[in-house]
Amino acid sequence: MSSTSSIKDTNAFVFAGLRIAVGLLFLIFGEYKVFGTQFTLGGGFQIWIHRFLADGAYPFMVPLLENHVLPHGTAIAFVVAYGELAIGLGLVLGVLVRTLSACGLIYMLTLLFASNYPGSPAAFWQYFGAALDHLVLALCFAAFALGDADRALSLRPRLRREHLSR
Repeated sequence: MSSTSSIKDTNAFVFAGLRIAVGLLFLIFGEYKVFGTQFTLGGGFQIWIHRFLADGAYPFMVPLLENHVLPHGTAIAFVVAYGELAIGLGLVLGVLVRTLSACGLIYMLTLLFASNYPGSPAAFWQYFGAALDHLVLALCFAAFALGDADRALSLRPRLRREHLSR
Protein backbone atom coordinates (compact mmCIF):
# COMPACT_ATOMS: atom_id res chain seq x y z
CA MET A 1 0.00 0.00 0.00
CA SER A 2 1.40 3.39 -0.96
CA SER A 3 1.80 6.23 1.53
CA THR A 4 -0.69 8.32 -0.48
CA SER A 5 -3.28 5.58 -0.16
CA SER A 6 -2.57 5.27 3.56
CA ILE A 7 -3.04 9.02 4.04
CA LYS A 8 -6.32 8.93 2.09
CA ASP A 9 -7.56 6.04 4.26
CA THR A 10 -6.56 7.90 7.43
CA ASN A 11 -8.30 11.05 6.22
CA ALA A 12 -11.43 9.06 5.40
CA PHE A 13 -11.54 7.63 8.93
CA VAL A 14 -10.90 11.02 10.54
CA PHE A 15 -13.62 12.61 8.38
CA ALA A 16 -15.97 9.76 9.27
CA GLY A 17 -15.16 10.24 12.96
CA LEU A 18 -16.13 13.91 12.74
CA ARG A 19 -19.30 12.95 10.85
CA ILE A 20 -20.24 10.43 13.53
CA ALA A 21 -19.47 12.88 16.36
CA VAL A 22 -21.71 15.55 14.82
CA GLY A 23 -24.33 12.86 14.19
CA LEU A 24 -24.26 11.83 17.85
CA LEU A 25 -24.81 15.45 18.90
CA PHE A 26 -27.83 15.64 16.63
CA LEU A 27 -29.16 12.31 17.89
CA ILE A 28 -29.02 13.77 21.40
CA PHE A 29 -30.64 17.03 20.25
CA GLY A 30 -33.39 15.20 18.38
CA GLU A 31 -34.17 12.32 20.73
CA TYR A 32 -35.29 14.43 23.68
CA LYS A 33 -37.46 16.50 21.37
CA VAL A 34 -39.03 13.48 19.66
CA PHE A 35 -39.47 11.25 22.71
CA GLY A 36 -40.56 14.03 25.07
CA THR A 37 -43.35 16.52 24.57
CA GLN A 38 -41.93 19.70 26.14
CA PHE A 39 -40.29 20.96 22.94
CA THR A 40 -43.00 19.97 20.47
CA LEU A 41 -46.30 20.12 22.37
CA GLY A 42 -45.30 21.96 25.54
CA GLY A 43 -44.31 25.24 23.91
CA GLY A 44 -40.55 24.70 24.18
CA PHE A 45 -39.98 25.59 20.55
CA GLN A 46 -41.96 28.80 20.88
CA ILE A 47 -39.99 29.72 24.03
CA TRP A 48 -36.78 29.45 21.98
CA ILE A 49 -38.21 31.62 19.20
CA HIS A 50 -39.26 34.29 21.71
CA ARG A 51 -35.76 34.13 23.22
CA PHE A 52 -34.22 34.56 19.78
CA LEU A 53 -36.42 37.61 19.18
CA ALA A 54 -35.54 39.12 22.57
CA ASP A 55 -31.81 38.35 22.45
CA GLY A 56 -31.12 39.36 18.88
CA ALA A 57 -32.27 37.89 15.62
CA TYR A 58 -30.93 39.44 12.43
CA PRO A 59 -33.37 42.21 11.42
CA PHE A 60 -34.45 40.44 8.21
CA MET A 61 -35.40 37.34 10.27
CA VAL A 62 -37.66 39.13 12.78
CA PRO A 63 -40.75 39.37 10.50
CA LEU A 64 -40.26 35.76 9.38
CA LEU A 65 -40.06 34.53 12.98
CA GLU A 66 -43.01 36.65 14.16
CA ASN A 67 -45.35 36.25 11.18
CA HIS A 68 -44.59 32.75 9.89
CA VAL A 69 -42.68 30.65 12.43
CA LEU A 70 -44.57 31.47 15.64
CA PRO A 71 -48.07 31.04 14.14
CA HIS A 72 -47.05 27.54 12.97
CA GLY A 73 -44.84 26.80 15.95
CA THR A 74 -46.12 23.32 16.82
CA ALA A 75 -45.83 22.00 13.27
CA ILE A 76 -42.37 23.52 12.83
CA ALA A 77 -41.32 22.11 16.22
CA PHE A 78 -42.09 18.61 14.92
CA VAL A 79 -40.11 19.28 11.73
CA VAL A 80 -37.16 20.48 13.81
CA ALA A 81 -37.36 17.51 16.22
CA TYR A 82 -37.63 14.80 13.57
CA GLY A 83 -35.19 16.65 11.30
CA GLU A 84 -32.52 16.71 14.00
CA LEU A 85 -33.12 13.02 14.71
CA ALA A 86 -32.92 12.14 11.00
CA ILE A 87 -29.73 14.16 10.53
CA GLY A 88 -28.17 12.48 13.55
CA LEU A 89 -29.18 8.98 12.52
CA GLY A 90 -28.06 9.47 8.92
CA LEU A 91 -24.68 10.89 9.89
CA VAL A 92 -23.98 8.16 12.45
CA LEU A 93 -24.94 5.39 10.02
CA GLY A 94 -23.39 7.09 6.98
CA VAL A 95 -26.63 7.02 4.99
CA LEU A 96 -27.92 9.94 2.89
CA VAL A 97 -25.01 11.98 4.24
CA ARG A 98 -24.94 14.60 1.45
CA THR A 99 -28.69 15.22 1.51
CA LEU A 100 -28.95 15.33 5.29
CA SER A 101 -25.85 17.53 5.51
CA ALA A 102 -27.37 20.01 3.05
CA CYS A 103 -30.46 20.10 5.29
CA GLY A 104 -28.22 20.51 8.35
CA LEU A 105 -26.37 23.39 6.69
CA ILE A 106 -29.64 25.19 5.95
CA TYR A 107 -30.82 24.53 9.50
CA MET A 108 -27.60 25.88 11.06
CA LEU A 109 -27.68 29.00 8.89
CA THR A 110 -31.31 29.55 9.87
CA LEU A 111 -30.39 29.25 13.56
CA LEU A 112 -27.41 31.54 13.04
CA PHE A 113 -29.53 34.30 11.52
CA ALA A 114 -32.33 33.79 14.02
CA SER A 115 -30.15 34.10 17.09
CA ASN A 116 -26.67 35.52 16.62
CA TYR A 117 -27.09 39.15 15.62
CA PRO A 118 -24.40 41.18 17.43
CA GLY A 119 -26.17 44.49 16.74
CA SER A 120 -25.82 47.14 14.07
CA PRO A 121 -22.86 49.01 15.63
CA ALA A 122 -20.81 45.79 15.80
CA ALA A 123 -17.56 45.52 13.87
CA PHE A 124 -17.57 43.06 10.97
CA TRP A 125 -15.43 40.48 12.80
CA GLN A 126 -17.89 40.44 15.73
CA TYR A 127 -20.51 38.88 13.48
CA PHE A 128 -18.32 35.77 13.21
CA GLY A 129 -17.58 35.73 16.93
CA ALA A 130 -21.28 35.90 17.77
CA ALA A 131 -22.02 33.05 15.36
CA LEU A 132 -19.37 30.51 16.34
CA ASP A 133 -21.76 28.05 17.96
CA HIS A 134 -23.78 27.66 14.76
CA LEU A 135 -21.07 28.52 12.26
CA VAL A 136 -18.77 25.64 13.21
CA LEU A 137 -21.57 23.10 12.71
CA ALA A 138 -22.60 24.82 9.47
CA LEU A 139 -19.02 24.42 8.17
CA CYS A 140 -19.02 20.74 9.19
CA PHE A 141 -22.27 20.19 7.30
CA ALA A 142 -20.87 22.00 4.25
CA ALA A 143 -17.81 19.73 4.32
CA PHE A 144 -19.97 16.61 4.69
CA ALA A 145 -22.23 17.71 1.83
CA LEU A 146 -19.32 18.44 -0.50
CA GLY A 147 -16.85 15.75 0.55
CA ASP A 148 -16.69 11.99 0.90
CA ALA A 149 -17.84 11.85 4.51
CA ASP A 150 -19.49 8.48 3.96
CA ARG A 151 -16.41 6.80 2.47
CA ALA A 152 -15.48 5.08 5.75
CA LEU A 153 -17.50 3.73 8.68
CA SER A 154 -20.70 3.86 6.66
CA LEU A 155 -23.59 1.55 5.86
CA ARG A 156 -23.92 3.10 2.41
CA PRO A 157 -21.60 0.67 0.56
CA ARG A 158 -23.33 -2.30 2.18
CA LEU A 159 -26.79 -1.00 1.34
CA ARG A 160 -25.68 -0.35 -2.25
CA ARG A 161 -24.33 -3.93 -2.58
CA GLU A 162 -27.57 -5.40 -1.21
CA HIS A 163 -29.62 -3.23 -3.54
CA LEU A 164 -27.54 -4.27 -6.57
CA SER A 165 -27.72 -7.95 -5.66
CA ARG A 166 -31.52 -8.00 -5.93
